[in-house]
Order: sequence, then structure tokens, then C-alpha cells
Amino acid sequence: MGEKDARPCTTDAANVRQTPEERPYYVYMASCEDGSIYTGITTDVARRMAEHLGRTGRGARYTRTHRVTGLVGLWSCRGRSAASVLEARIHRLPRARKDVLLAQPALAEDLAGDGYAPVPEGERERLWRDALERVAAG
Repeated sequence: MGEKDARPCTTDAANVRQTPEERPYYVYMASCEDGSIYTGITTDVARRMAEHLGRTGRGARYTRTHRVTGLVGLWSCRGRSAASVLEARIHRLPRARKDVLLAQPALAEDLAGDGYAPVPEGERERLWRDALERVAAG
């Protein structure tokens, strides 16, 4: 027992399985060509955007008929539960309040409490470009 306790902890972070509450989750808002906004959650923003953009059937049913044109809002969340709460609250907002949230992303905390951080615009734009490249690569 003592020997086991004395060993240093040397786990490779890439090989450690994270629980859903430890894994980083994101809530995103995507603009659609008809002017509507789609809101969802994911652990991999570029992959999920590519799924919405592609015609593989892996995107949401809504985005199959409302083509996604941009990633307009993105928040990092403390786990799946927190992401689901923010997503549900955004879904219930009228369009005018969604527009205010997009203009002032820090308001997510007012909407759903602590545990949400807006992703900087530059990072959001990079993830969108990554998604476009994934779709182009096939």
C-alpha cells in the first residue's frame, strides 16, 4: 500500500478519459441563410459546424433545411449540464433578446448564472474557417 502511494502521478493527459462534466462543452449560435439562428451544444465546434454545413445527414434536422452561413455566438461552459442549461434558456429567448446576447456575449451569465465565458471573436472565426476547410476537404 505504501509503495503504491509513493509513486508519482504521471498520466498522459491525452489518454485520460474525461467524464462529461470534465470535458469542455460549448454553446454555439449559427446564422442560417433565411436569417434564423440555430443554437446547439458540442465538445468540438469545428467538427459540429462542418456537420451542419455538410450534406452527410449528421447535422441537425433544422440545419438540413436552413443552411448555416456563419458561427455568430460561442460560449465555453463548465460541462454538459451547464451547456444544456444555457442552450435551453437561449432557445426560449425571443429573437430580439438573442440579438442583444450576440451583441453582448457576457450577458450569458445574467441569463444562466456563472460558468459561462464568451469565446473571443478571433477564436470563433478560426473555428468557422476550420469547419469550412473540413467540408472542402470532403
